[in-house]
Amino acid sequence: MHSFRGILVAAIVAMTAIPTAAADFDPRVVTFGAEREQIKNTPIEKRPNRPLHVYGNSVRRRQGRTAQSAPKGETRR
Repeated sequence: MHSFRGILVAAIVAMTAIPTAAADFDPRVVTFGAEREQIKNTPIEKRPNRPLHVYGNSVRRRQGRTAQSAPKGETRR
């Protein structure tokens, strides 16, 4: 029983530390109202990473990788 409590506490601490570790992470899976409109009006490459948003997160990762591997002053597309 003590090990279950320890695992539970560790999981809670880990889940609360994740959003602060990544500046471009938004923990909300579903948004409503003004937040939704703001996200929809932002280009997909500049939106924050969100859980379960596989396509958008993949596009942002791929863009980040190509920008890092391109020679200085050039961006690959």
